[in-house]
Amino acid sequence: MMKKLGFIGAGNMAEALARGLVENKVFKASELIASDVDPARRRKFKSALKIEVTTDNLEVLNSSRAVLFAVKPQTIDAVLTELARAGGKSSVPTKGAQRPRTNALAPKLFVSIAAGVTLGRLEGALGGRARVIRVMPNAPAMVGQGMAALVRGRNATRADEAFALKLFRAVGDAVALEDEALLDAVTALSGSGPAYVYLFAKSLADAAVAQGLPADLALRMALKTIRGAEKNMRHSPMAAAELIRIVASPGGTTEAALKQLGADGFSDIVARAIHAAAERSRELGRTS
Repeated sequence: MMKKLGFIGAGNMAEALARGLVENKVFKASELIASDVDPARRRKFKSALKIEVTTDNLEVLNSSRAVLFAVKPQTIDAVLTELARAGGKSSVPTKGAQRPRTNALAPKLFVSIAAGVTLGRLEGALGGRARVIRVMPNAPAMVGQGMAALVRGRNATRADEAFALKLFRAVGDAVALEDEALLDAVTALSGSGPAYVYLFAKSLADAAVAQGLPADLALRMALKTIRGAEKNMRHSPMAAAELIRIVASPGGTTEAALKQLGADGFSDIVARAIHAAAERSRELGRTS
């Protein structure tokens, strides 16, 4: 029986996605399969998630309706070459003759989360008819709070897009974009963004420690403050500027802090950081 989804690569992101799919009853564990070169990763999938595992990428290819590439960008070329070679060897003997050779990859949907690996590169390696979707997820998917953006290739259908959205909404939220170039901005914002929040939380806690708070209490309060502000901002009908105004009473402590942030160019610092990350993403896409 064909699996609904096969993972090539069983690292942390693949594990998070597989867990979300099973726990949210999108798929049964028996409908998934994963390959990986690392025995420890295979054991994790098999023991904790009850998902069938293998060392053979071609077994995943041949037994799955859709294949998700969850390998590092520097190793994906070897995987693509292996699959492309197998796809070309699909002639079927019949009554002493052979049917015309067809590409066995064409009926498959391929979903890639390999950072910086473009649709053109994926489609070029897998053949002109390959149905490909490129996704940029982020680390909070590992706790069910991910944010992913995806773009479908020229042969992928709206149904393929809906399938991919269903996958990544099992571990958070996901949106579809029309322009692949926007994935550089997505990478800079949500892909790299968790690190900015970690740095901001650490900076808040460190500054509070310098004011006399114990370190564990400072971090606890910083994280709860960020979480509460995020929830309030997400659910409030008010714009961010209005929410800021409500907290920043004239002549008060918040106003003093905001004036200092403005004087130090806080918004410009954030803008430059996002620009730097987006530019690096573009560079990686050109050189990959």
